[in-house]
Formats: sequence, structure tokens, C-alpha cells
Amino acid sequence: MSKQPGKCPVMHGGNTSSGMSNMDWWPNALNLNILHQHDAKTDPMGKGFKYRDEVRKLDFEALKQDMRDLMTDSQEWWPADWGHYGGLMIRMSWHAAGSYRIADGRGGGGTGNQRFAPLNSWPDNVSLDKARRLLWPIKKKYGNKVSWADLIIMAGTMAYETMGLKTFGFGFGREDIWAPEEDTYWGSEKEWLAKDRYDSADESSLENPLAAVQMGLIYVNPEGVDGKPDPLKTAEAVRVTFERMAMNDEETVALTAGGHTVGKCHGNGDASLLGPDPEGAPVEQQGFGWANPNGKGMGRDTITSGIEGAWTTHPTQFDNGYFYLLFHYDWEVRKSPAGANQWEPIGIAEEDKPVDVEDPSIRYNPIMTDADMAMKMDPIYREISERFYKDPEYFREVFARAWFKLTHRDMGPRARYIGPDVPAEDLIWQDPVPAGSTGYDVDAVKAKIAASGLAVAEMVATAWDSARTFRGSDMRGGANGARIRLAPMKDWEGNEPARLAKVLAVLEPIAAETGASIADVIVLAGNVGVEQAAKAAGFEITVPFAAGRGDATDETTDGDSFAPLEPLHDGYRNWLKKDYVVTPAELMLDRTQLMGLTAPEMTVLVGGMRVLGTNHGGTGHGVFTDRPGALTTDFFTNLTDMGNVWKPAGKGLYEIRDRKTGAVKWTATELDLTFGSNSILRSYVEVYAQDDNAAKFVNDFVAAWTKVMNADRFDLVD
Repeated sequence: MSKQPGKCPVMHGGNTSSGMSNMDWWPNALNLNILHQHDAKTDPMGKGFKYRDEVRKLDFEALKQDMRDLMTDSQEWWPADWGHYGGLMIRMSWHAAGSYRIADGRGGGGTGNQRFAPLNSWPDNVSLDKARRLLWPIKKKYGNKVSWADLIIMAGTMAYETMGLKTFGFGFGREDIWAPEEDTYWGSEKEWLAKDRYDSADESSLENPLAAVQMGLIYVNPEGVDGKPDPLKTAEAVRVTFERMAMNDEETVALTAGGHTVGKCHGNGDASLLGPDPEGAPVEQQGFGWANPNGKGMGRDTITSGIEGAWTTHPTQFDNGYFYLLFHYDWEVRKSPAGANQWEPIGIAEEDKPVDVEDPSIRYNPIMTDADMAMKMDPIYREISERFYKDPEYFREVFARAWFKLTHRDMGPRARYIGPDVPAEDLIWQDPVPAGSTGYDVDAVKAKIAASGLAVAEMVATAWDSARTFRGSDMRGGANGARIRLAPMKDWEGNEPARLAKVLAVLEPIAAETGASIADVIVLAGNVGVEQAAKAAGFEITVPFAAGRGDATDETTDGDSFAPLEPLHDGYRNWLKKDYVVTPAELMLDRTQLMGLTAPEMTVLVGGMRVLGTNHGGTGHGVFTDRPGALTTDFFTNLTDMGNVWKPAGKGLYEIRDRKTGAVKWTATELDLTFGSNSILRSYVEVYAQDDNAAKFVNDFVAAWTKVMNADRFDLVD
């Protein structure tokens, strides 16, 4: 047989980039990929590597000195503006940290995600590929002792220090990921800079959980809303965006002004001529994107935003020049060389103009974006700006703290910070929790709980509700602190306030009598409930427990910032606050991923929680057992029993009937039946439905339960 020349030697489809995926064939199928990302197979470091151990070996001072040296070590292949890379490094750090949003805690600079698509190729991140490549010699030198995530954020902080700002501090401890964060929803638009995320013309109608106003932007359009200059309308967009990043008005003004006190915008040429972004660039560009044919393609010919010019007279110095120019001159809209809308001063003195990045004998007008003009024209922002203008030291302090918050907001509690420059001050946005006691008699506490008369479902549901708020995205929430007993959590519908108050009334006196924290007692009560349920199923077990949780107070709790943590659904307790556009199963996958659970752990927990009778409001949906309160495999065995048939029974509900008699045996939600209909989830269900896996089920449930209870115990992992 003759060979067919030119025929591809590999099978296309599952092992190449071409071919139809399962989701292409079945677009309505439940996609479990959100729970499978960051698999160990993507991590080149191996199971034994622990970054948090390695970074403690770092020569912190040597690294800081190398970072200082980098700022003024201008490279021919990408020369520094005015011989200083500070502005570029700050923008890189800012755009890494600034992708954070408080609604789901995703985004931010805590994982080094800016190295991967889509962030590495966002229109707002043009030229940041150069900034990361400038850092490579330092990363190469210090290797495993510093992560890309830490290095990217540190670069901006060190840049500010070299430009004259006394920074508030810095914490190491961010661990790199090795593949894109595909769980993060960046918007539904199909093209860059489209704006399909609003329900109305009102800027506050921005789709949740998004913070940026357009696909591919970090914040707002610098030319104005929809590219049309209107500072008052832009102020509305800025306020919404920064609120969704957990920043108040004063922090917003400080960050805007402090970020634009140094560096410049780049738009000296035709932006339409730029080559493809890094992810779409040809291989010979080796990860670089946006090849620029304008002039030299770098230096004064650089193009990023399309706006051209520096904000201040001295763009490599942290001073009060931003407010001086903003208030000293009147401004008007003009066009940049790239055709972008920008504001320039009228009748500016020659000495107030910044010099050219290459030739100090040439001076150009400074510029302001529409967001900058909002700081002058919006009444609230103007009042704050004038205060900063009159008190430069106060501005420096507020900005330093706001920059620290911006770059550390997604790291979670201060206990996770590492290094000599970690501030000693507990900041309320870090959700501080005091250390709890470990010296009490755990068995005595458990005995009191067991004798309290609380039902298994009450104890388990309360512990679960306390712990389920944990978000691995920004390390917030969880059982530590027992904030479930404080406002606003105690009044959340998902926490069943009446049932919660009843249980707390029993557990709080036990905490007071024994010296244990309320947080520990809540978790212990859940453990007691699980142990009692396992015993009822024929298994004597002890649920692992680590004492030491503390109790937060109203004074150490920023109630407003906890509002986004309110559960609006909980598939584990078979509850939806209302109907949503997405399915209950999709909502559950999102919550499961935030809690750091896998698909098998999700499955075993749901099966256990159902038979324990922990459904919200005590409903019987999905409780496929005649022995509620016993930790049995009944959910799985009855879901897979072919002696049953499943029939729709109204909005989102189903009946499970005996195939022979037609009698209704149980009721179920759509979510319950998803575990039997989805082929992947059913494969897990069948494991626990096997006759020989009753003990495995109990052990796996306990392991997953303990993982949830300890998710925020950062003191146990270091």
C-alpha cells in the first residue's frame, strides 16, 4: 500500500486543538471542568514541593536590592521611560491585583494568573508581557524561593519605594498556578472591549460578579464611558468598579491619583497596526505580543492604551504633582496621535510640562484620562482630592495603605503573610480573628453537646452553615471566628435564623463553661452529629478535630464587606433563595470550587447531608432513606435502584415512584437527580452504591467534612 504524502500523522480531536469537544456536541450538559482544574498533572514542582516553606529561605534583602537595581537598568530591547521602569512595573502589579472582585473573590494577583490567557492578552494589558520578561533574570536567579505571583506584585511595591514613597509593607506567600483559572467568569462578550454587561444605561446595573466595565479592561474606559468623554458619568462607573473591588471613595481617589502620579500612557502611533496579542502571536515572537511597526516600536513610539503622555511633571517621582496640575489648570479634550480622547491643559507653563522619555530637551503636555477628570468634577471625589492636595503627607499615608490593600486583598488573613515587611497592624479588611484556646477538655465539651438534646440535623447544619462561606479565591469566610453569630450572617435566610438562634442558645453556654471558643464548639457539635449518625449506621468513628479557633467580634468585622459572602443557594442543603438563570447544578459547582472541593468530595457530601436530614427548612427532597439521621449510603442505592422510576412533579421537583405499584416513595429536586443523570457524577454515585463500600462512604464523608471545617485553619498548614 502506498503512503499518502502530507497526511497528518496524529489523530485529531481529543489530543489536539482541533475537533469537537463534548461540550460542543452537548452544550447543555453539566460541565465539571471547574472542579478539575489545577490538577497535579499541570504542576511541574511535584507533590513534595511547598512554596511556603521555600520562600522562608529567601534572602529578602538581596531580592529587594536586585529589584531596586532593575528599576534603572534600562534594556536596549525594551528601554525604560526616562531610564526608570517604575511606571511599567506598577502597571503590571496593578493590573494583576486589580482584576480582583469582592463578589466571588476571584481574580487578583495571588496566583500569578497574569502569565496565562486571557489576562496575558487583554487589550488593557498591552506591553505587560515586556514587564514580566524584564523580571525573568530575577526569577531565574532566586528560582523556587520566590513565586511569579509574589514577584509580579512585589515589583510594583519596590517601584514605588524607588520613586520616593514610604510603602506600608509587603507580604510574601502567593503560590503560582500552572494553567489558566478557567473558573473565573470574565464576561459573556465575544469580542474585546464590547460592552454587553449592563441591564440598562445605569452604570450600577453592571452584571455581577464583574467589576470592569468592558471585556478586556481592568477598570473603566480611560476615554470615557463607551469611549465618550464625560467625567461625571465616568465617575459613576469608577465608583461602581472600585466598590466591587472593596474600595471606598477615599481609597478610590488615592489609588487613582497615586497610580497616575508616576509613569505615563502610550499612544504615539497608529494602534490599529499593532500585531496580535501574545496568545495569538507567531512562535518566533516567543510569548511577546502586540508587535509595533510604529517608528522603533518602543521608547517614545510605544503604544498601549492609545492615550499619549504623562500625568505629572516628574513621572519618576512620587510627589503631589498630580493634584497640582489637576487643580492649577483648566483642561480640554484633545486627540492623541493614536486618535484616542484625552484631556490636556490650557495655557500650561513650559516648566510644568514633562520631558520626553528619550530626550530631556523636548517637553510635551501632560494628560489626564476621563477618570482623572472625574476626580476634579465629581463633588465627592473633588472634596477628597482637595483634601489630599492640601495635605500631601495624608495623601501618601492613605495611598500607601490603599496600595497595600489592593495588592494583598486576595491573600486572606494576615496569618498567611510571610516575610520581614509584614505590617504588625491587624486591618479590618483582613477579617482578623484572635487565637482561640487549645487547653480545654475536648471530650468534656463533646459530652456536654451530646447531652444537650440537639438533633443530628441541627448540629450538622449549623456547623456546615458556619464553614460553607469559605472562599478559596480570596481566603475569606469559614468557621474560624464564628461570625455566623454576628450581623449580618446571623440574619441571612440561608442560615435559618430561628434554627440558628436555638442552636447557639445551647452551644454558647457550653463554650462559656468549658473555656472553648464558640467557633470550636460549633464545629465540635457538627462532629458530634456526624459521629452519632455514623454510629446509627453501624460505624464507630471519631471525626478529626483541631482546637484553636477564635471568636471574632462586631468591632473586628466589617459587616458590609461580608454581604457578598451571603449564600443565595446551597446545593448541599438543597436550597435556592429564588430561581436563577443558571441551573442549581451550575450554582453548586461554583460554590464547590470556591470551597476547594473536588467532584468526588461534592458527591459524597451531598449523599451524606441528604440522609442526615440537613435540608434547608427540613424539606424531604432528596432524602432517599427510611432512616434519616443515620450516615448510610441510602441516597446512592435508592438513586441507582432500577425498581424506581422518576417523574416530573411540578416546577423543579420530581417524584420517585415504585416501578411496580406506582406509589410515591420520595421526592427530589433537579439537583438530586443530576447526580444520577450526569455520566461523570453517576460514576461516583455508583461507587458508593456498591454493597462493599458502606465503610468507604463513611470514611470519605468524614474526610470531606473535616476538609470543609478546617478550610480556613491557615495555622494548621504552615
